Amino acid sequence: MRHIKFFTAVLLLVTTLLTAQNKEITLENIWNGTFRTQHMDALHSMKNGKQYSVLNFDRPSRASTVDVYDYKTLEKVKTVVTSADFEEIPYFINYTFSEDESKVLLETEVEKVFRRSKLGIYFVYNTESKALIKISEEKIQEPTFSPDGTKVAYGFQNNLYVKDLKDGSVKQITTDGLKNKIINGITDWVYEEEFSFVRAFDWNKASDKIAFIRFDETNVPEFSMDVYGNELYQTQHVFKYPKAGEANSMVSLHVYDLNKSISQEVRPSKTYSDFYIPRIKWTNTPNVLSAQYMNRHQNELDLWMVDTNTMSTTLALAETDNAYIDVTFDLTFLKDNSFIWTSEKDGFNHIYHYANDGKLINQVTKGDWEVTNYYGFDEKKGRIYYQSVENGSINRDVYAINIDGDNKTRLTKNHGTNSASFSANFTYFINSFSSATTPPKYTLNKASNGNLVKSIKDNEVLANDLTSYKISKKEFSTIKVKGNDLNMWMIKPADFDPNKKYPLLLYQYSGPGSQSVANSWHSINDYWYQMLAQKGYIIACVDGRGTGFKGAEFKKATYMNLVKLETEDQIAAAKQLAERQYIDATRVGIWGWSFGGHMSTNCLLKGREVFKMAIAVAPVTTWRFYDTIYTERYMRTPQENPSGYDDNSPLNYPELLQGDYLLVHGSGDDNVHVQHTMRMVEALIQANKQFDWAVYPDKNHSIYGGNTRLHLYQKMTNFIEKTLGDKL
Repeated sequence: MRHIKFFTAVLLLVTTLLTAQNKEITLENIWNGTFRTQHMDALHSMKNGKQYSVLNFDRPSRASTVDVYDYKTLEKVKTVVTSADFEEIPYFINYTFSEDESKVLLETEVEKVFRRSKLGIYFVYNTESKALIKISEEKIQEPTFSPDGTKVAYGFQNNLYVKDLKDGSVKQITTDGLKNKIINGITDWVYEEEFSFVRAFDWNKASDKIAFIRFDETNVPEFSMDVYGNELYQTQHVFKYPKAGEANSMVSLHVYDLNKSISQEVRPSKTYSDFYIPRIKWTNTPNVLSAQYMNRHQNELDLWMVDTNTMSTTLALAETDNAYIDVTFDLTFLKDNSFIWTSEKDGFNHIYHYANDGKLINQVTKGDWEVTNYYGFDEKKGRIYYQSVENGSINRDVYAINIDGDNKTRLTKNHGTNSASFSANFTYFINSFSSATTPPKYTLNKASNGNLVKSIKDNEVLANDLTSYKISKKEFSTIKVKGNDLNMWMIKPADFDPNKKYPLLLYQYSGPGSQSVANSWHSINDYWYQMLAQKGYIIACVDGRGTGFKGAEFKKATYMNLVKLETEDQIAAAKQLAERQYIDATRVGIWGWSFGGHMSTNCLLKGREVFKMAIAVAPVTTWRFYDTIYTERYMRTPQENPSGYDDNSPLNYPELLQGDYLLVHGSGDDNVHVQHTMRMVEALIQANKQFDWAVYPDKNHSIYGGNTRLHLYQKMTNFIEKTLGDKL
């Protein structure tokens, strides 16, 4: 009897262990934080080059701290500030040091406006006196220290203000700001979304001048969205949104002199009729400002140097392209005011060094690969640090190279995605590494050779926890489509049997310059794909023509005909995959979000012989409804290129629908308006086509908040099981 009990206990233990190693991922796991990774938030290298600071948040006490650590020992040296010391700040979510690090700007009570813009309450903490100053009783935008740390400039209700931190006085430096009319120093909707910045003002080095862009959006058409909320009557959100071919904001560049209390407009010595100012930046000379001007087609980019004492302008650099030019943040002025610039002009994105007058000194990097990030220049050693895809387009590595282009050194050792944060004196860098099999790791490395000094933080706990789940390997490969080797990943069920037939779900985004096939750690969607693999699905993703990091020719092949070649590539890839013996060719589906929603819709309609179903979340359905800067960059205007807009818009061929179609949108999407879905719905109705759809009230382009994401992914999972899983 005792032996039977012992055997039973052993059997129970073995069964428990086997069960523990075969846990299945649930949607609740994905959205409740089970697979959350640890990060180093708001990492900042202190000016002494020996220490760094990070933002820490203690969940039990809900207190925020800015803590300083020693690079060599990784030990905490001190806490600069903690919200626990101040009743006015329960916690803060971000911080910024003044240039001399004597003050810290603390951000709290943040309210999102659009994708990047926000309103918030901000405090300045003096690290010496321990005093706390509230910048404004109102929620403000983009507060920014002057270089000497004595003032803060910020935006409020479309005007610019400067607060003197010594005497507390506030000076209003613009007065004509008016909602949906004039904006000073803060970008309008389309600049924020497509040129990816919000703060359209900049301090000069002497802290006595502020350059800013003024947006006159009076003639920009308005878009309105119903906000349903919880009240008896809905309200409306009305904002300026320039759709392709419509009027943009009229922009102008101004310089405000704080000593003279006057503002002057910059007028380049070249006439522009319809243009953008996508970047402004002061040089190291206090009176010299740089400004980039771009034509509406975005295939001409001029870099101007402005002498703000005389307001004279000099054209330092002019670039042109047969298709378009991508604007970057990589312009960096060195001490002698020569500058670093990145460009695709030789067919791949590379680093160039120019003299202060715009004369090319040399091309620093060269090769059939792309520079993906510029980190900085070590003046003492004459070395540039950057990130690139030289080790394969799905990977990222950190490199050092002399400014003359010699002595290139690969600093990162691990195969996957590496990024770096360098110490102020370029002695060390903190490397962030992950791959499809390794969660994020943070290590301290020597900048001279990349050698490991110490491990700082890893996600071994998560990695160990995941061993108890049925996790399938993400397999990377290429697939030859229309003469191109396209990057691909595939996830198969953990118990994959090549003699069985499996349904296939393709995911893609395919937007210009994007990348979905990357050797990096799991996204939320990856966990969902793992869950689907556990249910017996194969999931795959192919980056077709138009995607990034394989050269300008590959990326710009889709110019003037967005989603045409991209759709052809996805259909061709799906056909090839369906021929594999383990794929059930009668159960192939596709899904995507935003640009990917446009793609999945197009693929279902134009590839109806291949795809049985599609899910489109927040899709574009016609580029005529999308904004000027993005759309015209790739398509020019509808007036110039009507066929490019209409020949690939599913609104014009809803009768092609044969498969199962799920259409999802948020009614509060300020980016891809729900209008896209409503017009698609109407087209399908008039074509007498059945479909499924869902609209999430007041949700934006990301469709999240509360239980929303869980609900959305449950809906998509149910739809997949209903349409692709009938033979499982």
